[in-house]
Amino acid sequence: MAAIRLGLIGDHIARSQSPRLHVLAGRLCDLNVTYDRLIPADIGMDFDAVFDRCAREGYRGINITYPYKETVVPRLEVPDPLTASIGACNTVLFGDGLPQGHNTDFSGFAAAFRASFGDVSPGAVAMAGAGGVGKAIAFALARLGARELRIYDMDASRARALAAALAATGVPMQTSVAESIAAAADGSDGLINCTPIGMAGHPGSPFPADAMQGPAWAFDAVYTPVDTEFLQGAGAAGLTVMSGWELFFHQGVQAFRHFTGREVDAPALRSALLDLHREAVEG
Repeated sequence: MAAIRLGLIGDHIARSQSPRLHVLAGRLCDLNVTYDRLIPADIGMDFDAVFDRCAREGYRGINITYPYKETVVPRLEVPDPLTASIGACNTVLFGDGLPQGHNTDFSGFAAAFRASFGDVSPGAVAMAGAGGVGKAIAFALARLGARELRIYDMDASRARALAAALAATGVPMQTSVAESIAAAADGSDGLINCTPIGMAGHPGSPFPADAMQGPAWAFDAVYTPVDTEFLQGAGAAGLTVMSGWELFFHQGVQAFRHFTGREVDAPALRSALLDLHREAVEG
């Protein structure tokens, strides 16, 4: 059985399910996959040192998560022009020459949205957070045919930079920078959280309760926990919700394809992951 060494670099990833997904996918494809959590602060190295160690020690590839998806880009060759425009990568392949960067948050969100909501336009969308995952999802919304994107970030310069990057590609989606998350949400069809708010160690919701009145759907990029405070509030207000687990699953399947060149049986992988999740919850 072929052996493939993978890993994940990020902060606050102790509860990440990526190791489980890739190991299970490997078993379904008759591959011996190992997948390490690599937290720079815990290892006593900075990001660049951890990245270099992975390149040196025989990793086939690594995933990159918060807060390093933008930090990694100067280290990479990014073969896809649209991914280069996004300016963030979550999947890295090592080989001859520069490591190659991909963004399966972009393609994974588009796949998850279609699987959850069908062939409909996202409409006008309010998005909190313009960091690495926010960039990928913004470009995916354009690909999905969203009419409008209103971006709010506590660092307004990041929101403006994302709006400019979208405009530079000539996408028809109207894009604006909102002064507040409430202003972004007013009159919107969908709400998206692309901040760490709601994840383990970052409690709360990026959207106030009154912002839940009116939109039709909500998505939270956070998936640990799956049922975030934001999604609980959105569900209680009658919105159709898509959890960050769906993005996690679809981006993971696509990252596995990059890492291994194999097509995993996605329904079988989903079933195996959900079975393990239920066992963990129940026992």
